[in-house]
Amino acid sequence: MTALVNHDVPTTSPSSLSRRLAETRRLSLELAAPLSAEDQVVQPMDDASPTKWHLAHTTWFFETFLCRPHVAGYRVLDERFAYCFNSYYEAAGPRHPRPKRGLLTRPSLDEVLEYREHVDAALATLLEQGMPLSDPALRGLFDLGINHEQQHQELVLTDILALFAANPLRPVYKPAQPTAVGGEMHAARWLEFPGGIHGVGHRDGSFCYDNECPRHEALLRDYRLADRLVTNREWMEFMADGGYTTPAHWLADGWAAVNANGWTAPGYWEGKDGDWRQMTLRGLLPVDPNAPVCHVSYFEADAFARWAGKRLPTEFEWEASAAGIPVRGNTLSSGALRPMPAPAGSADGLVQMFGDVWQWTQSAYSAYPGFRAGPGAIGEYNGKFMNGQYVLRGASCATPEGHSRATYRNFFYPHQRWQFTGLRLADDA
Repeated sequence: MTALVNHDVPTTSPSSLSRRLAETRRLSLELAAPLSAEDQVVQPMDDASPTKWHLAHTTWFFETFLCRPHVAGYRVLDERFAYCFNSYYEAAGPRHPRPKRGLLTRPSLDEVLEYREHVDAALATLLEQGMPLSDPALRGLFDLGINHEQQHQELVLTDILALFAANPLRPVYKPAQPTAVGGEMHAARWLEFPGGIHGVGHRDGSFCYDNECPRHEALLRDYRLADRLVTNREWMEFMADGGYTTPAHWLADGWAAVNANGWTAPGYWEGKDGDWRQMTLRGLLPVDPNAPVCHVSYFEADAFARWAGKRLPTEFEWEASAAGIPVRGNTLSSGALRPMPAPAGSADGLVQMFGDVWQWTQSAYSAYPGFRAGPGAIGEYNGKFMNGQYVLRGASCATPEGHSRATYRNFFYPHQRWQFTGLRLADDA
């Protein structure tokens, strides 16, 4: 087993691990339930994957790393699935090209659901034998599989939003609940934080990914953070002031992306001037000026910060500020399925640190000092992507409950914006 997960996770009972596994596997099916079979096979763009593929890939992951090597007499349901549903694990064998996942009309959805049941039965057998409790590496693989599926649950939602936004009928994933748009959000309050040497990275006995380790020290200067996320109202001010037409705000690659993609507003916005609407999982809705801006790339976030005379925080500034803050907010369990305004009465301290949108930082995604990717296919999970991407922190309105933490390092390429991504401003103190 590699250093991908923390092996010092306290021993849990078979029933606890079985419950967590069952809840996670069931949630994936619940997220797919509002979709038709046709919805689940289409791939709207290269970055997104069909829902059916997500359901099968997460199953392939459990089969490949747990069932095949550890379940005695395990019977593979269909050897061809290894090719169809491997994502990027070179050591696990060849795979179907990512941009062509939408061509996988077979196996059918019913066959994928049968595949899930087949693998779930084998996992139950493994748990009944009690092996994960006596083998820390095996227990770590179960934790990894659960967290891996939680990542794909968020991707199911972001990818179906990309699909529905491209559909001229503007389908609704789940109907919106009536909500009142409040008055103007309070002006961002600036909170100061001391510099110095700060410990960063994962340190307790709970699950973590390898890219959160090893824990080490980071030197920070005194800095300030805005107490809340940047709102749609503030973003519209940026747009009205020529934000998307003024090259001085943009990195060179960002300005090239603006022109190549024709960006004039955040992702999924439609309309103009003061009559903006945004495609959401709740359908095409008026843009709430008080809600956090969402579906913006790193390039856009950086340009907005420059326009505002501020900057994005580093990932270590964000982590040091988040230390001790409870990991709760508008995540998937809230049921909103879209970013919501900061809670009323939140006058003291940082708010919206977790939930609503993943927050871009100015930190390039790279290895921590002493990081070593483990051998084999599992070692490919994070390490080989440490190039050309930027770190995001927090969680989003589509992040499953209990999945994130203060040390969690999400990462995407700077041009990508189909995820629930936004920003918080920072400044030197």
